[in-house]
Amino acid sequence: MAHPNSPQHGHEHGHEHGHGHAHGHGHGHGGRRGGGFRRLLAKARHAVTPHSHDSADKTDTALESSSRGMRVLAISFAALTATALVQAVIVMLSGSVALLGDTLHNFADALTAVPLAIAFSLGRRAATRRFTYGYGRAEDLAGVVIVVLIGASAALAGYEAVNRLINPADMQALGLVAAAGVVGFLGNEWVARYRIKVGREIGSAALVADGLHARTDGFTSLAVLLGAGGAALGFPLADPIVGLLISVAICFVLRDAAREIYHRLMDAVDPKLITQAEEILATVPGVERVGAVRLRWVGHALRAEVEIGVRHDASLIEAHGVAVAAEHRLMHELPRLRAATVHADPDGPAGIDHHAVLLAHR
Repeated sequence: MAHPNSPQHGHEHGHEHGHGHAHGHGHGHGGRRGGGFRRLLAKARHAVTPHSHDSADKTDTALESSSRGMRVLAISFAALTATALVQAVIVMLSGSVALLGDTLHNFADALTAVPLAIAFSLGRRAATRRFTYGYGRAEDLAGVVIVVLIGASAALAGYEAVNRLINPADMQALGLVAAAGVVGFLGNEWVARYRIKVGREIGSAALVADGLHARTDGFTSLAVLLGAGGAALGFPLADPIVGLLISVAICFVLRDAAREIYHRLMDAVDPKLITQAEEILATVPGVERVGAVRLRWVGHALRAEVEIGVRHDASLIEAHGVAVAAEHRLMHELPRLRAATVHADPDGPAGIDHHAVLLAHR
């Protein structure tokens, strides 16, 4: 049985709740991520519409998430740039290639804010007839750029370390080098915690990957202390050896970040989210059976396509009511879900396949 209100079988309610309740009950693509006027109109409509929740005064969740992301990027960019500039001065005074590798990596980490900022800005744009799901996937493209920057910093740091092994040179200002390592660790760890925390809260894989990147930068900064300590004990090759180890550590971050972005590009989701969605649907009155459940990330928001079974003798209005209730329940109980398409099928009578006409196309 096709979902009510559609001559075929798909019917998507544009309830872009995301727990922020910017209800856009329009049924077209253009109204899902409308401009400021549409959001104001939606808020006004919501304010005079009876509802069982107390969040009508909250801002649109998608815009709030992007705003938080932009704020994180601005603050972390300033912190990492300041850290890298301090380290760069000490590199010129000391000639430490381990510290050079750490400095290059910190500059690269600061620069990753640029593609992410562009992605968050694009994500605010309204959906169009060409980009019907909006521009949220720009975050995944930014993630690819971040992976490339991580790889480039690893290659450059490794090259400088190998070059110093081949052409040894004395280090100067060992105390300053050690201090720069501590500064690098503190700056990166603070940025990492901030990015990972907010990234997970708003569901941004790119921001989490960037935070993991910064965390490893912090530990590689501590490794600079080993190079300075070795040089102070009369082993000058300790500095380039540590620089080489830093390059290897960056490669491990590269692997983790690439895997995270690959999963997003391939529409992978945590299987626990599927289980949670199925459990939510099973509790909706009128849902006789839970069929296929599909989730995908579009930027830092989830979209769902689900199938439910309703009584085969239910009226069109009754079946539609169950589908709307299922969608509404999903919106409020599944984290970061922004939109859902609920397809209702008649559950029974036994032995009848209501999709038999489609078998040849599957």
